[in-house]
Amino acid sequence: MSVVASGRVAANLQRLGIKLPAATAPATNYVPYVCSGMQLHVSGQLPKNDVGGCMTGQLGASLTVTEGQAAARACALQVVSQMQAALGDLDRVKRVVKLNVFVNSSTSFTEQSYVANGASELILSVFGEEVGRHARCAVGVAQLPFGAAVEVDALVELNN
Repeated sequence: MSVVASGRVAANLQRLGIKLPAATAPATNYVPYVCSGMQLHVSGQLPKNDVGGCMTGQLGASLTVTEGQAAARACALQVVSQMQAALGDLDRVKRVVKLNVFVNSSTSFTEQSYVANGASELILSVFGEEVGRHARCAVGVAQLPFGAAVEVDALVELNN
Protein backbone atom coordinates (compact mmCIF):
# COMPACT_ATOMS: atom_id res chain seq x y z
CA MET A 1 0.00 0.00 0.00
CA SER A 2 1.38 3.43 -0.87
CA VAL A 3 0.61 6.79 0.69
CA VAL A 4 -0.92 9.69 -1.25
CA ALA A 5 0.41 13.14 -0.38
CA SER A 6 -0.28 16.64 -1.69
CA GLY A 7 1.71 19.90 -1.88
CA ARG A 8 5.22 20.98 -2.87
CA VAL A 9 6.94 17.87 -1.51
CA ALA A 10 4.31 15.65 -3.13
CA ALA A 11 5.06 17.34 -6.45
CA ASN A 12 8.75 16.53 -5.96
CA LEU A 13 7.89 12.91 -5.20
CA GLN A 14 5.76 12.69 -8.33
CA ARG A 15 8.45 14.34 -10.48
CA LEU A 16 10.98 11.83 -9.14
CA GLY A 17 8.63 8.90 -9.74
CA ILE A 18 8.66 7.99 -6.03
CA LYS A 19 5.63 6.42 -4.38
CA LEU A 20 5.88 6.43 -0.60
CA PRO A 21 5.39 3.03 0.97
CA ALA A 22 3.03 2.79 3.93
CA ALA A 23 4.80 3.58 7.19
CA THR A 24 5.74 0.35 8.93
CA ALA A 25 4.90 -0.48 12.53
CA PRO A 26 7.81 -1.11 14.90
CA ALA A 27 8.84 -4.73 15.32
CA THR A 28 9.62 -4.23 19.01
CA ASN A 29 8.66 -2.00 21.96
CA TYR A 30 9.01 1.61 20.77
CA VAL A 31 7.11 4.18 18.71
CA PRO A 32 8.08 5.03 15.11
CA TYR A 33 8.19 8.78 15.80
CA VAL A 34 7.68 11.39 18.50
CA CYS A 35 6.48 14.95 17.94
CA SER A 36 7.72 17.29 20.68
CA GLY A 37 7.19 21.01 20.33
CA MET A 38 8.39 22.00 16.89
CA GLN A 39 10.46 18.85 16.43
CA LEU A 40 9.76 15.44 14.96
CA HIS A 41 12.08 12.60 15.93
CA VAL A 42 11.83 9.61 13.58
CA SER A 43 13.03 6.31 15.04
CA GLY A 44 15.57 4.22 13.18
CA GLN A 45 14.19 2.84 9.93
CA LEU A 46 15.44 -0.31 8.25
CA PRO A 47 15.75 -0.79 4.48
CA LYS A 48 12.78 -2.57 2.93
CA ASN A 49 13.18 -4.31 -0.41
CA ASP A 50 10.56 -4.41 -3.18
CA VAL A 51 8.69 -7.30 -1.54
CA GLY A 52 8.73 -5.82 1.99
CA GLY A 53 11.62 -7.82 3.40
CA CYS A 54 14.64 -6.30 5.09
CA MET A 55 17.75 -5.64 2.98
CA THR A 56 20.44 -7.50 4.91
CA GLY A 57 24.20 -7.90 4.77
CA GLN A 58 27.44 -6.35 5.86
CA LEU A 59 29.37 -3.67 3.97
CA GLY A 60 32.90 -4.76 3.21
CA ALA A 61 31.92 -8.43 3.44
CA SER A 62 28.79 -9.37 1.48
CA LEU A 63 27.73 -5.93 0.16
CA THR A 64 29.31 -3.27 -2.07
CA VAL A 65 29.14 0.48 -1.47
CA THR A 66 26.56 0.75 -4.28
CA GLU A 67 24.36 -1.87 -2.59
CA GLY A 68 24.80 -0.04 0.72
CA GLN A 69 23.74 3.24 -0.89
CA ALA A 70 20.58 1.54 -2.18
CA ALA A 71 19.87 0.27 1.33
CA ALA A 72 20.45 3.76 2.80
CA ARG A 73 18.10 5.23 0.19
CA ALA A 74 15.46 2.63 1.13
CA CYS A 75 15.85 3.60 4.80
CA ALA A 76 15.43 7.28 3.95
CA LEU A 77 12.27 6.46 2.01
CA GLN A 78 10.92 4.78 5.16
CA VAL A 79 11.90 7.89 7.15
CA VAL A 80 9.87 10.08 4.76
CA SER A 81 6.92 7.68 5.08
CA GLN A 82 7.06 8.03 8.87
CA MET A 83 7.17 11.84 8.48
CA GLN A 84 4.04 11.61 6.32
CA ALA A 85 2.32 9.39 8.91
CA ALA A 86 3.25 11.75 11.74
CA LEU A 87 2.43 15.04 10.03
CA GLY A 88 -0.16 14.26 7.38
CA ASP A 89 1.45 16.93 5.18
CA LEU A 90 5.14 16.80 4.28
CA ASP A 91 5.07 20.54 3.61
CA ARG A 92 4.99 20.93 7.43
CA VAL A 93 8.70 20.04 7.41
CA LYS A 94 10.62 23.29 7.86
CA ARG A 95 14.05 21.64 7.91
CA VAL A 96 15.53 18.18 7.99
CA VAL A 97 18.01 18.93 10.77
CA LYS A 98 20.01 15.71 11.02
CA LEU A 99 20.25 12.13 9.82
CA ASN A 100 22.06 9.42 11.75
CA VAL A 101 23.11 6.61 9.42
CA PHE A 102 24.27 3.33 10.94
CA VAL A 103 26.09 1.02 8.54
CA ASN A 104 26.52 -2.71 9.22
CA SER A 105 30.28 -2.85 8.56
CA SER A 106 33.10 -5.35 8.51
CA THR A 107 36.08 -4.40 10.68
CA SER A 108 38.03 -3.17 7.65
CA PHE A 109 35.21 -1.18 5.98
CA THR A 110 35.78 2.61 6.11
CA GLU A 111 33.40 4.05 3.50
CA GLN A 112 30.35 4.61 5.72
CA SER A 113 30.05 8.23 4.57
CA TYR A 114 29.70 7.11 0.94
CA VAL A 115 26.99 4.63 1.94
CA ALA A 116 25.19 7.37 3.90
CA ASN A 117 25.08 9.51 0.75
CA GLY A 118 22.29 7.23 -0.47
CA ALA A 119 20.06 8.53 2.34
CA SER A 120 21.20 12.15 2.07
CA GLU A 121 20.63 12.30 -1.68
CA LEU A 122 17.08 10.94 -1.34
CA ILE A 123 16.23 13.52 1.35
CA LEU A 124 17.70 16.35 -0.73
CA SER A 125 15.83 15.31 -3.86
CA VAL A 126 12.51 15.01 -2.01
CA PHE A 127 12.69 18.18 0.11
CA GLY A 128 15.00 20.40 -1.94
CA GLU A 129 18.18 22.18 -0.91
CA GLU A 130 16.73 24.69 1.57
CA VAL A 131 14.64 22.20 3.57
CA GLY A 132 16.54 18.99 2.91
CA ARG A 133 20.19 19.99 3.46
CA HIS A 134 21.05 18.43 6.82
CA ALA A 135 23.77 17.60 9.31
CA ARG A 136 24.70 13.92 9.36
CA CYS A 137 26.49 11.26 11.31
CA ALA A 138 27.63 8.08 9.50
CA VAL A 139 28.69 5.31 11.87
CA GLY A 140 30.01 1.82 11.22
CA VAL A 141 28.55 -0.82 13.54
CA ALA A 142 29.22 -4.53 14.00
CA GLN A 143 25.57 -5.51 13.52
CA LEU A 144 22.06 -4.06 13.17
CA PRO A 145 18.60 -5.40 14.07
CA PHE A 146 17.49 -8.33 11.89
CA GLY A 147 20.85 -8.24 10.10
CA ALA A 148 19.89 -5.02 8.29
CA ALA A 149 22.56 -3.46 6.09
CA VAL A 150 21.76 0.11 7.18
CA GLU A 151 19.53 1.96 9.67
CA VAL A 152 18.61 5.66 9.47
CA ASP A 153 16.91 7.94 11.99
CA ALA A 154 16.10 11.64 11.67
CA LEU A 155 15.48 14.88 13.51
CA VAL A 156 13.14 17.31 11.74
CA GLU A 157 12.12 20.90 12.52
CA LEU A 158 8.46 21.69 11.86
CA ASN A 159 6.66 24.76 10.57
CA ASN A 160 4.08 26.42 12.83
